[in-house]
Amino acid sequence: MAPPARYCIPGERLCSTEEATAGSGTYTRHGFIFSSLAGCLERKSEDNEVCSINSRFAKVHILYVGSTPLKSTFRGTIRREDIRATEKDKVEVYKSFRPSDIVLAKVISLGDAQSNYLLSTAENELGVVVARSEAGVQMVPISWCEMQCPRTHTKEFRKVARVQPQFLQT
Repeated sequence: MAPPARYCIPGERLCSTEEATAGSGTYTRHGFIFSSLAGCLERKSEDNEVCSINSRFAKVHILYVGSTPLKSTFRGTIRREDIRATEKDKVEVYKSFRPSDIVLAKVISLGDAQSNYLLSTAENELGVVVARSEAGVQMVPISWCEMQCPRTHTKEFRKVARVQPQFLQT
C-alpha cells in the first residue's frame, strides 16, 4: 500500500540533502531540498526497497529494472540462501537487510504466486546501496558487512554492495 500523498508548494522546504537527493522540480540551498513547483511530492528509490524480513527471507518491492523506473511496483523475495555466495548456512537475514533499505539485486527466477520474483544478492556488487540509521541519516559503508551512521557513529550490520564506479551518480 502506497503512503498517503504529500502536497507541496514552491519554496517549501522538503528535507535535508542528507535524507534525499534533489530531483526534477526541486532545488538545493543551505543543505536543504526545496520545491520549485506546486504538486504532489514523489520520493523515488533505486532498484528494490526492503519491506519486511524474517529469519528465512526478506520481502522487497521492485521499483527499478536497471535504470528504468517501473510504472507499478512488483514484489520479490530474497531468500536466506541467496544473500551470500559463501557460508550460506551462517547468513542471518536481519544482519543483511532492514526494512526501507535500498538493495541492488539480480532476478534469478520467477517465484511462486506469493513471492512473484526470486532475487539474489550473492555477488560482491549486489546488496544494500542505501540505508538509513535510527537517527534518520543515510549511513556510510565501512566494510562489506557494516554501515555506520555519520551523526551517531553507530555501526549496523548489512550485506553491503560494492557499487561499481559506472553506476555512481555524480
